[in-house]
Amino acid sequence: MDKKEVSKILHQIGVMLELRGENPFKARAYYNGAKKIEALDEDINQVVREGRLREIPGIGATLAENIEELVMTGQLSYFEELARDLPEGLFDILRLPGLGVKKVSKLYRELGISNLGELEYACIENRLIELSGFGEKTQRKILKGIKTLKKFQGQYLYANIIDYAIKIIEIIRTWPEVKKAELAGSIRRKKELIKDIDIVVVTFEPEKVMERLIKADFTEEVIGSGPTKTSVRLKEGLNLDLRAVKPDEYVYALHHFTGSKEYNIAMRARAKNMGLKINEYGIFRDDKRIECKDESEFFKTLGLTYIPPELRENMGEIAAAENDELPELITREDIQGVFHVHTRYSDGVDTIPELVRACRERGLKYLGISDHSKTAFYAHGLKVSDVKAQWEEIDALNAELEDFYIFKGIEAEILPDGSLDYSEEILKGFDFVIASIHSNFNGTEEEMTNRLLKAIENPYTTMLGHLTGRLLLSREGYPVDIYRVIRACAEHQVIIELNANPYRLDLDWRYCKYAIEEGVLISINPDAHRISGLDDLNYGIAIGRKGWLTKENVFNALSIEEVKAYLKRRKER
Repeated sequence: MDKKEVSKILHQIGVMLELRGENPFKARAYYNGAKKIEALDEDINQVVREGRLREIPGIGATLAENIEELVMTGQLSYFEELARDLPEGLFDILRLPGLGVKKVSKLYRELGISNLGELEYACIENRLIELSGFGEKTQRKILKGIKTLKKFQGQYLYANIIDYAIKIIEIIRTWPEVKKAELAGSIRRKKELIKDIDIVVVTFEPEKVMERLIKADFTEEVIGSGPTKTSVRLKEGLNLDLRAVKPDEYVYALHHFTGSKEYNIAMRARAKNMGLKINEYGIFRDDKRIECKDESEFFKTLGLTYIPPELRENMGEIAAAENDELPELITREDIQGVFHVHTRYSDGVDTIPELVRACRERGLKYLGISDHSKTAFYAHGLKVSDVKAQWEEIDALNAELEDFYIFKGIEAEILPDGSLDYSEEILKGFDFVIASIHSNFNGTEEEMTNRLLKAIENPYTTMLGHLTGRLLLSREGYPVDIYRVIRACAEHQVIIELNANPYRLDLDWRYCKYAIEEGVLISINPDAHRISGLDDLNYGIAIGRKGWLTKENVFNALSIEEVKAYLKRRKER
């Protein structure tokens, strides 16, 4: 092991000691030791063999023992012990410009932030603005730094890519050789995570289209190029695959490049059983193509009703289409109001009147306020006095409002024992209660499941918030038996939230169908911390459609009067 490697490890020990909040003199000793070793003008291995480490100024007995162990064995138990006790994600945070060890330590020890995803989400929820040593300017710089790091990760949130993809396809549609262009692949299926952008274009001059793509301002690098397909790396970091087809091939190509791999395999098998063959060029019987003017005719040819792009995952949609049993999926127009919205009372940016105005501008009829409860100190959770002041404000506003209603709610913390963090007297005063877990994620599956089950059994729990606690691309959900939780919600008539924040999208769409079958209502909630967060509804609706949700399954598709009646019945039971 050379001196640079030894110096690096000593420096990392100093960083870890600071992150743990230990004595700064101890950390400084390792930083100084790292500098001393790197500055050596002789072989560190020879110094150790000759027992001369302690002769170097600043290298004390403990530090010398650690260096000797490291050089002689290639490992250091003290280093490994420190590394085991600290989340690896903290070192990713340290890669951000402007965030030194002290600030990262503060984030970890005071807010529990242990990786980039949690830090990004905390910034979005404005948790750094009032944190000593940070502020709004620092928060903005952190978000910018995270965006730069994420550029090379290979997977992207749908919400972070869709506007960029639309911008690119709008540019492509202006190219004179392009007659038609459409997004395909996982973007068209509205998956929560995107690896690349797929575009199908109709043209009689594919070579010219490919040449334009290669020379486009948004293209960073050409990965592969051919007469009908070109793959490029975009300046934003992700890849784009562009496929050029003739007008009479478009319907078949769009279908082929939209469906998941599993879906396409199932569709090819269906066609084969019918004596047909399908691929990106057509539906063929005895090598003769059957003409289809659009995707509806494509499906009709295969004995199916139209399958919306979001459902093309081979999750039962083909059999349902064969039996004309596909549901009429939820749309934005079906949504009447929103729940799970934070205000300035906790960690939101806007006042209740400002949120009411924004909701009305979006055609919504009601607003369910749900700030954080008192245990969420990091989010300025509401003390009982704050709760009562908010109730008074809501009552006063409701007395003035026409054709709009504000529901009094709270996002109550589910404590480790499954209880909620207000007394019964306070809980019964809310119109609705969203019960959520925000901390202590380290239990076993049985422990976390039981924690949720107890909260569900609480008569004041109206909704279960972001069921698994996941943060996409950064934090797996805590271990939980989702099917047991869904069945418990059905038994106790607890609504399950589909959290529309694009970093959560939790409940996962893969479980929505099961929830529907069990008779559970789903509420598509924006979890908004500012007015613009209300528009995250669109991401929740996209995921709801992937999960087979209809307006009949969605709680906030009910009218004001229907919601009032539902909540009243629940409180009286």
